Amino acid sequence: MAVTPNSSQAAELGFSYVNLEDAKPNAEAIDLVPREFALKNQVLPIETNNGSVTVAIGSLKGLPATDDLAVLIDKEVKVVLADPQFIRDILEKRFLEGMLSDIPGSEETVIDAEDVSDLADLQKLAGEAAVVQMVNVMFAQAVRDGVSDIHIEPYEKELKVRFRIDGILKEAMSPARRMHAALTSRLKILAELNIAERRLPQDGRIKLTVGARQIDVRLSIVPTVHGERAVMRILDKGTGMFTLPELGMRQDTFAIFRKLISIPYGMILVTGPTGSGKSTTLYAALQEIYTPKLNILTIEDPVEYQVAGIGQIQVRANIGLTFANGLRSIVRQDPDVIMVGEIRDHETAEIAIHAALTGHLVFSTLHTNDAPSAITRLLDMGVEPYLAASSIVGVLAQRLLRTNCIHCSVPHEEKPEILAALGITEADYDPANPPFRVGRGCEKCGNTGFKGRRGLYELMTVDEEVRRMTVERAPASSIKDHALAVQNMRTLLGEGRLAVLEGTTTAEEVLRVCQREDI
Repeated sequence: MAVTPNSSQAAELGFSYVNLEDAKPNAEAIDLVPREFALKNQVLPIETNNGSVTVAIGSLKGLPATDDLAVLIDKEVKVVLADPQFIRDILEKRFLEGMLSDIPGSEETVIDAEDVSDLADLQKLAGEAAVVQMVNVMFAQAVRDGVSDIHIEPYEKELKVRFRIDGILKEAMSPARRMHAALTSRLKILAELNIAERRLPQDGRIKLTVGARQIDVRLSIVPTVHGERAVMRILDKGTGMFTLPELGMRQDTFAIFRKLISIPYGMILVTGPTGSGKSTTLYAALQEIYTPKLNILTIEDPVEYQVAGIGQIQVRANIGLTFANGLRSIVRQDPDVIMVGEIRDHETAEIAIHAALTGHLVFSTLHTNDAPSAITRLLDMGVEPYLAASSIVGVLAQRLLRTNCIHCSVPHEEKPEILAALGITEADYDPANPPFRVGRGCEKCGNTGFKGRRGLYELMTVDEEVRRMTVERAPASSIKDHALAVQNMRTLLGEGRLAVLEGTTTAEEVLRVCQREDI
């Protein structure tokens, strides 16, 4: 594996070192090199000077390619060393934009595929160079930008492709409307779906290699009045899973949660809306407690990441393998720890609770707004209060909050009414030196002002009083009042309040992701 060079190592090898974060390559120089050659060999022209071209490479393995380049462009090539990651990022950004411009626009003639129904014609359209190129570019750009979902949305007179980045959708490209059917057909072929079926929803999976990264894509296609709408969830195996310390829990919350997951039996619930990082937290918890002495089994829909040493089962409802049926079988597999991807119905809840009561540690998720509501949600599903009270040991509610871009964040004056909504007063900070910051927007964050996300966590343990209130079917608000007063539980909004006072995000962002209520 090539070692990333630095200035001292470059000098020892007899080369100059260029910091590409500061020295921006000349666009004209980059365009001297054919796109395919530059991407394949990872050579980055930086500048031209009196008939010569200065080219950056990431390691000495790139030297033969620079000799070929000199012949190809008929110019003298001067070689410097640079960080290979920066070389890859700059080349992809430059050439992906060029590839997008090569794709036929709405003014150009593209076969109108909307009325094509013959299977052979659809396959031919899906194999057109422009369509194949567009799909490849779309996935490559999505992986480069850290996109979680790709939306392909047909409307009456236009076609939009939108990317979800850090939880927010933004428009990425607008291909020709008449490319729509060929585009969806191409995706269906990759996912091995029926390309002639346009009247019914279809789900599939696509496995891709983008660069050196293995990507799994979950594809969902549904028919709309203006054509089929496709949404793709991207699971980048190259990013790796988070460990428990990497989740960013505050120290007091982290210590309590770590104790909870070390309990030998009982149920721990993680709650929040779709896309709030529940699965990531559960995977981190399983990795934390894993030892060869434990038998850990999961049932998921889908299995997003494969974890070494853990048996994972994929739900297949079409053949009768539901959460409930799978969970029944798991209990007979002599497990110590069970993870149920989601409790969706009374049957699954009952089996999971009985597993927790019979000596197993059970992890699962629910869709509720806060931690106390998880208990009342289970009771609403038909679970007996005494069973819920005896089995649940803790509930963790969470959200994902966008954080200010560290490259462009600046001091910021928050509006008093917004601070009041978060319960922030001048007593919480020095008015002469307020801690509030906001991202101005730069190239690093795509001019959004935000770069990356962090978790907000609301952790409630189930003590004797919560058990009593559960048996008495007390409302979630009463359970919450007890947790705040006795357990010193911090609400999601309270967690967000601390993040604002630390300058890591904005008050508006906290109010966007958290339920607006008293702290």
